[in-house]
Amino acid sequence: MANGFAYPSVEQIEEFNILTLAVINAKKADAHNTLSRSKILEAIRECSDAKGDVHQKAAALMSALVKKHPFASGNRRTAFIAAKSFTLANGGRFRVPDEPANAKVMRGIRENFYTQEEICEWIKNGKIREFTR
Repeated sequence: MANGFAYPSVEQIEEFNILTLAVINAKKADAHNTLSRSKILEAIRECSDAKGDVHQKAAALMSALVKKHPFASGNRRTAFIAAKSFTLANGGRFRVPDEPANAKVMRGIRENFYTQEEICEWIKNGKIREFTR
């Protein structure tokens, strides 16, 4: 527990990926395969280094996992679950509903459509502008 926050381990995030792919199987070919444990560690460090409250740190974790693409499948789904778990474990509120429509937002995060502040507000309040290309 650094800086008063409980951060996930690389192994916990790998477990989120395994569980996420087992529960939310979007493609037939989805299978757990960690491509880079060091990228997972970098995402955890970005979360730890992020200034601000639990929601800002969760936004950093979510964004980093999506963009670093440490898994062969399920990066966005894993990032969502990891950020939710981190937020709740540290006493924050996670107001984003678990629904397929939020996949578009996760795509927007991957494509740098949203700022960290917007992602933070989405986690905290469940509202964000629509992703468009």
